Amino acid sequence: MEIRDVQPDDWTQIWPFFRDIVAAGETYAYPDDLTPEQAQALWSPGPTAMTVVAVDAETVLGAATAGPNRPGRGSHVSTASFMVSPAARGRGVGRALGEYVLRWARAAGFRSMQFNAVVDTNTAAVALWESLGFQTIGIVPEAFDSATQGLVGLRVMYRSFAD
Repeated sequence: MEIRDVQPDDWTQIWPFFRDIVAAGETYAYPDDLTPEQAQALWSPGPTAMTVVAVDAETVLGAATAGPNRPGRGSHVSTASFMVSPAARGRGVGRALGEYVLRWARAAGFRSMQFNAVVDTNTAAVALWESLGFQTIGIVPEAFDSATQGLVGLRVMYRSFAD
């Protein structure tokens, strides 16, 4: 597996799993009716951000985007989003992307990383982020409407780079 900067042609492989993950209604609060162009804009890097893909040969296994969590006086804290193709789950893609993004954020000069909305019932993601040094600093009750479990909490998770 290789992690590299996203290329324009990668979107044709990202879009199907992006669409399906959002439609499943368990991990992302994006609108169900996003067009491919709108979804791609959400995952396009800005001037202080980056987007990468994990690939095996020519197959995109997952994608991550990262950058400042807030503008201006909050821009020293980074944030990131991750999606792994269901076909690639259990192969360490999420961990590899997470480790890569953490290295990138630290090297880019961010002081920490904050995830604003990790769905509390997404136990695999919570366990991964905890294993990578994140701690839950709060849970917003009933902030996510899970397609299968109804209203569940959203975790705010944080990791300092001071260690």
